[in-house]
Amino acid sequence: MTDDQWHVEDFEAGDLALASGATLHNARLRYHRLGKLNAPKDNLILLPTYYGGAASGNHPWVTPGGPLDPERYCLVIPALIGAGESASPSNTPGRQGGAGFPVVSLYDNVRLQRRLLDAVFGGARLALVMGWSMGGMQALHWGALFPDRVSAILAVCASGRCHPFNRMFLEGVRAALTADPAWAGGHYRQPPRQGLAAFGRVYAGWAYAPAFFRQRLYRRLGFDSPEALLAFWARDHQAQDANDLLSVLTTWSQADLADHPRFAGDGAAARARLTMPCTLMPCTSDQYFRVEEVEAEAAGMPGARVRPLASSFGHIAGGPGRVPEVQRAVLREAARLLAGDAP
Repeated sequence: MTDDQWHVEDFEAGDLALASGATLHNARLRYHRLGKLNAPKDNLILLPTYYGGAASGNHPWVTPGGPLDPERYCLVIPALIGAGESASPSNTPGRQGGAGFPVVSLYDNVRLQRRLLDAVFGGARLALVMGWSMGGMQALHWGALFPDRVSAILAVCASGRCHPFNRMFLEGVRAALTADPAWAGGHYRQPPRQGLAAFGRVYAGWAYAPAFFRQRLYRRLGFDSPEALLAFWARDHQAQDANDLLSVLTTWSQADLADHPRFAGDGAAARARLTMPCTLMPCTSDQYFRVEEVEAEAAGMPGARVRPLASSFGHIAGGPGRVPEVQRAVLREAARLLAGDAP
């Protein structure tokens, strides 16, 4: 699969009323599309993006002849608001640019994605919503808010809300970035490079599991030492925009299926709406999307089952194309859901 086989398009949505009460003006949703929508409009698959990832990061899940075959399905990858491709602090002009970008929720993302489906794909029903990390969180939000539009859900290394320990991790990396004096409350003239590097280095320690380092699994990713891995994470984050990183970090840290007027804080009511086949695949060594918390959530989802991924790679295990044996397990489950097989 080469990048030029994907169509990269923008959905210009105008003003988007946000859950916070603010309005995102000139909201724009960047999305990648591959394959064609069929006449019954029942072959559409949505692959929302993950934290820190571009839409192209989900491409490894899509291969000719695989479960997500573009000859059979129309695949759409919507980029998270705030992450640098869709409307974001780094590409929004005027008062809403930079530090003035409003707080955006996962439900805001999902509602904009639905507008895309209605306007561009004729209100098609989703055969599958599938994502890793924040992508999986969006998939679960889709199931809670629009259950009549979703046939199946696959959430990899994800939960329906940001649990307290997860939020503690996120506040730690936020603090590492904003401690750089160059951050200037988000009004920086030059990128806060020291803060971005610190953000990346701290994040790396959470993204993997202790066993990953003990077993020297970093060598499978092309690094000869933990120090080389840390240096890569520092460089990678120095190439990203600080306001974008913290915008989506806030979206993640505030995520909660119950946080919508339809549910008025009632998490049980939100989870009860997930009656469609729904598989949650937490990693056994994930340090912030914990298996026990995913299992507790799934117990209140009528259509859910939990299939843990046994891996020492930690949260990174579920990333598209990252760990071959995990990729195979995830795609087998996607194939099962798309085939409508019973548990």
